[in-house]
Amino acid sequence: MNTSTVFRKNNVAVITGGADGIGLAAAKALSKLGMKVCLADLNRKKLSEAGSSLKNNALIVETDVGNFNAVLALKEQVMERFGRIDFLFINAGTAAKSGSWEKLENWKKILNTNLWGVINCIHAFAPEMLNQSDPSIIVTTGSKQGITTPPGNPAYNVSKAAVKATAEALQHSLRNYPGSQVVSHLLVPGFTYTGMIDSPAKPDSAWTADQVVDFMFRSIERGDFYILCPDNDVDRTIDNKRISWASGDIIHNRPPLSRWHPDYREAFDLEMNK
Repeated sequence: MNTSTVFRKNNVAVITGGADGIGLAAAKALSKLGMKVCLADLNRKKLSEAGSSLKNNALIVETDVGNFNAVLALKEQVMERFGRIDFLFINAGTAAKSGSWEKLENWKKILNTNLWGVINCIHAFAPEMLNQSDPSIIVTTGSKQGITTPPGNPAYNVSKAAVKATAEALQHSLRNYPGSQVVSHLLVPGFTYTGMIDSPAKPDSAWTADQVVDFMFRSIERGDFYILCPDNDVDRTIDNKRISWASGDIIHNRPPLSRWHPDYREAFDLEMNK
């Protein structure tokens, strides 16, 4: 796909989780190109501030992506205001700590936002985008934790593993849909300094949201489905080794999460140092 037909003046971008972080960074970049932007988020105050920071007059819609009726209302406002959707960035998410298993309500909150938010947006927007005559793009934000599933916050890992599977299935469906001009991508950020990071200053190891967005656009231009972002500590080589090790637990019949298992610590370290 020639992405210049999507990312151009007067085309329309819809961004969930758009009030700050990667979503807002994407909105600012697209606004500078002259695109019309709709920001959706739960935080009304941040939404208002984000909207006023954009060059063009943004549509801001307070939206709970976990509520399908709310997402449908968002789509209807976008279509009424702009009449089309050229870029859908399904980016809303929460990293609320679930602990291991004791906080059932946190599990429900995380899955409702991170997974059902994605499913709801696809069901609401994808049919509209398929009916358009021009190319369009859907990007869904996943996480490396949905691939290597480290200990500590299993609900978040589960949600992002499911998001990965959803985005993969979506792209398979889109490429086999007769006449489709819609493509899907999965954004997998590295360590990024956003509002989810509990730190008053950016850690040296973290990328900025602007760096992630720049990497995302370059990856889309190349046609990459998996937009696997590095950061200042972890490059693609390290990511590849960690992902390969995680898959190897099944292939080699190791215990799950063997990377963090004391019996496999030395073997993992040797693999990483090859």
